[in-house]
Amino acid sequence: MTEGTSRIEAYSDGVFAIASTLLILEIRLPDAGAEGPLWANLVALWPSYLAFGLSFFIILVTWIVHHDLMRLIRVTTHPVLLANGCALIYVTFIPFPTAVLASHLGGPEANTAVAFYCGTFVLGSGAFNLLVAAIARAQLRRPEVDAQAIGRIRRGFRITFLIYLVATAVALVAPYVALAINVAVRVHLLRIRYQPTRSEAAG
Repeated sequence: MTEGTSRIEAYSDGVFAIASTLLILEIRLPDAGAEGPLWANLVALWPSYLAFGLSFFIILVTWIVHHDLMRLIRVTTHPVLLANGCALIYVTFIPFPTAVLASHLGGPEANTAVAFYCGTFVLGSGAFNLLVAAIARAQLRRPEVDAQAIGRIRRGFRITFLIYLVATAVALVAPYVALAINVAVRVHLLRIRYQPTRSEAAG
């Protein structure tokens, strides 16, 4: 059974939108009766601001990557739909490790919180590797998409998975370095070309 990509894209876009919106719920207003001036209480929320900014950027890049992957294919199949569902489970889970990160960043449990945060991306990368594998296995690419592009994307995603594993381990000793690694990976994902055509490859 095959169908176009419009339904999977619409459903996925809704999940991404909800997940990114839920992130703001972690930033709580300072208590009106809290000690100290309001500006100091607002500044004290910096872990929540940082966690929100990081996770929003991560979800945004993940949405862009997902959009580019959907542009590679002409139809969907049940395996692709199931693999896409696994990727969306990861997306909907992101607000939880974000809340954990915001609660413990800067505290004695920061290493564990960042490792848990980075570990979430290990699972997410695994889900996206599964999605790309399902696309490649079913040979669903559009005619204008060069076959080598799929292979290059699969290799890139596998490397990304390994980097996330490394970042999770690094988080246990250098949490801020691990967060920087995650940001660097997302910037790299934005630079991947997903759709070189055969004519471009020949040129």
